[in-house]
Amino acid sequence: MRAESETIEGEFVAPYSQRGTNQAGMRAHNERLVLTLVRRRGPLAKSEIARLTGLSAQTVSVIMRKLEADRLLRRGEPQRGRVGQPSVPLALDPEGAFFLGAKVGRRSLDVALVDFVGKIRWRRSAPVSWPTPADSVRGILAGVAEAARSLGPNAERIAGLGVAMPFALWSWAEEIDAPAAEMDAWRDADIRGDLAARLPWPVYVQNDATAACGAELVFGAGSDLQDFLYLYVGAFVGGGLVLNGGLFSGRTGNAAALGSMPAPGPDGRTLQLIDVASLVVLERRLRAAGVSPDTLYAPDADWRRFEPQASTWLREAARALAHAVASACAVLDLEAVLIDGAFPEPIKARMLAAVREELGRLDLSGVEPPQLRPGGLGPISRALGGASLPLFDRYLLDQHALAFQPWLDAGR
Repeated sequence: MRAESETIEGEFVAPYSQRGTNQAGMRAHNERLVLTLVRRRGPLAKSEIARLTGLSAQTVSVIMRKLEADRLLRRGEPQRGRVGQPSVPLALDPEGAFFLGAKVGRRSLDVALVDFVGKIRWRRSAPVSWPTPADSVRGILAGVAEAARSLGPNAERIAGLGVAMPFALWSWAEEIDAPAAEMDAWRDADIRGDLAARLPWPVYVQNDATAACGAELVFGAGSDLQDFLYLYVGAFVGGGLVLNGGLFSGRTGNAAALGSMPAPGPDGRTLQLIDVASLVVLERRLRAAGVSPDTLYAPDADWRRFEPQASTWLREAARALAHAVASACAVLDLEAVLIDGAFPEPIKARMLAAVREELGRLDLSGVEPPQLRPGGLGPISRALGGASLPLFDRYLLDQHALAFQPWLDAGR
């Protein structure tokens, strides 16, 4: 995503600038700089911001007054030190801006409304047998209208809608038992254009797993990490990648397409990870055993009714995921691997423990094993990833630029 701050009032601003600039024409860049810093570090006084960014006290005062006037920052209680005037920390104002996020999934459609600090203000999730462009647009529009109504007058502070969805949905018709003709409609669909024509806000679209990874980076368990791999086990397993503190989407936006990685299958054959560690694999086994999988994707489902198929799938999926983690770490020097999914918290904990156990069985000579962490957002992560897209685009520095901002993490 190209940072808006790269071109301001006809001037080019280097996206990898390590410090702020006092030139008046760079104010938009500096406002993003301050908002990014406060989001990463928490409430800060003007003197701290000036010290961390290299901006003059006068410039910081102007920026902070502007951000306060725009209701993006709000004052906290004065903090008295030993000498001098008390400092006044400024924090993000939760109601400074709101962001809409939608997730078009192979088995569900989610819509969420998020405030400026990442708190979910409204959400709706509806199961689908399979997604079609027309149904997805209708469902998103209905959800967005209800979410906006819930804000009352504050609806004018909605900054945009982000849609997280799998790419090339038509490729998975057989795997999700969907009519090929209906799924083929995705080939020529322009969901962003259809939504933008009906909504007053900017609309963004991103791969669902990449968007979920971005949500972990800004709202979730990855906010303190510089390099991590993100694995999301949904109807189909996918992933995202953060390098040097920035979301890495790759040349085509499909980086970390982990579902395509080779992995050992249950019979010893090499399969793709998507054919072993996806929830549709368990869904098929349940149907074959005469067990209804209707509640499988519910975040509060009781998986005891899915036994013994659930335990068998968990064991096989964990083994395949461990191989994917080992392969990734042989190429990338990762701090951590985050594992999340469309399943209840107890199942996530079982999955994490099983992957850790399987990873311990592999020969990792020459590889530094990463931390294994649970993702912090769960089934709503992809909709939150959609909501993060307008946040990144309108209020923060380009995430790749953060890799060259050492002050952001100084003193953490």
